[in-house]
Amino acid sequence: MRVIVIGAGEVGYNISDILSKEGNDIVIIDKDEECLKNISENLDVQTIVGSGSSPQVLKKAKLSQAEMVVAVTDSDETNIVACLLASAQSTSPFKIARIRNPDLNRDSALFDKDHLNIDLCINPEREAVNDVINLMEYSGALEVIDFAGGRVKLVSFYIDPDCVAIGKNLQQLREIYGEGVLIASITRGDEPIIPSGKTVIKEKDHLFVFARSEDVRDVLRFFGKTAEPSERVFILGGDDIALMLAELLEKKGVDTIKIIEKRQDRCEMLASRLNRTICLHGDGTSQDLLKEENIQDADYFIAATSDEEANILGALLAKQLGAKKVISLVNKADYNHLVPMIGIDGVMNPRRATIGKILHFIRKGKVISATPLGDEKAEAVEFIALETSDITNKPLKDIKFPKGTIIGTITRDDEVIIPGGDSVILPGDHVILVALRSSIPQIEKILAVKLDYFG
Repeated sequence: MRVIVIGAGEVGYNISDILSKEGNDIVIIDKDEECLKNISENLDVQTIVGSGSSPQVLKKAKLSQAEMVVAVTDSDETNIVACLLASAQSTSPFKIARIRNPDLNRDSALFDKDHLNIDLCINPEREAVNDVINLMEYSGALEVIDFAGGRVKLVSFYIDPDCVAIGKNLQQLREIYGEGVLIASITRGDEPIIPSGKTVIKEKDHLFVFARSEDVRDVLRFFGKTAEPSERVFILGGDDIALMLAELLEKKGVDTIKIIEKRQDRCEMLASRLNRTICLHGDGTSQDLLKEENIQDADYFIAATSDEEANILGALLAKQLGAKKVISLVNKADYNHLVPMIGIDGVMNPRRATIGKILHFIRKGKVISATPLGDEKAEAVEFIALETSDITNKPLKDIKFPKGTIIGTITRDDEVIIPGGDSVILPGDHVILVALRSSIPQIEKILAVKLDYFG
């Protein structure tokens, strides 16, 4: 499949990396020649210097032969125009656009077939805000990902020094807790592990756990993650992500919401848009200001500026001064392994949220979604089991899965099954598996469906 990716930033780079490794023909367009040179040295893709909103550049990229256009530049206007040109110059491409303007809802009729005709509009900041709301709802989790229409959640968290699970293998944990939970993946250091019953839990392990939605809080409590109320919330930074987050917190009835922002004009704008949120003009990394505003009473401190280093510093300072939980906006995957070491309770990652949504959208056939995990070396895939698949009508223990693969849950009608070795997948079941990305070609054969795109 030929895919044109417009924008060579982190999202464009990572989408191109994933799709090219799966054998697709990728063309990346960007104005930054130096950036494209770096990409050419690291990825097996074609690069074109120019604007993605230029008809001539798109023609050079052979738009007429493309099956998909992914427009993920920093400019909403460029992304929209690129998709409009794709509609005008070709009858076949599916069009994905990153739209960051918070006033443009992705469900708006503006983007439907009768208007802009964009198949998927994604706002990274809005996706990250939804992640934060999930983290606050399930206190103690680092990530909360919905599957099976929200009936199943994949929850990630780090193992603290006093956790009862340390030193126990997964079979022992199953005997203690019961069958309502399945540890699907463990990241230890920089390496993902798809565990077996003999895998032993260690301090600082990053666990990815499947559970029924109604059981998630019990699972977190079992692993020593205590729930905290969300009555007083501080937000560092006044960008769009802070605005969207404050709007949602107001709707949820959070008692006290404070935004700390350096720019006076931005404070005034936020105050005019929000009803109950207090907008403070000042430096959110100032110890004196945080003490003056009684940061020690905060249930959550959420650092959401565009400066990742400032977010980490602000979150750590707030935690030191008494904030119960701190969440930091972090886009760089290189920082993820630092989280458990330095005391940050949760991370929101707009880049990863965007990549996950795009992969979710472009997977075809009976595959419902595909979500990168951790450092993105593993992936959670939700699919519908086919009658022709090698995984149906036989116990899981008799199926030869590729190394690094585990079945997380089976959903049958209204029943969510956390499977064991004797569990059987029936045709039509919704199944979630976790696999190392290197195992995807073998998984395709077993599922009897190509994990690629629109057919």
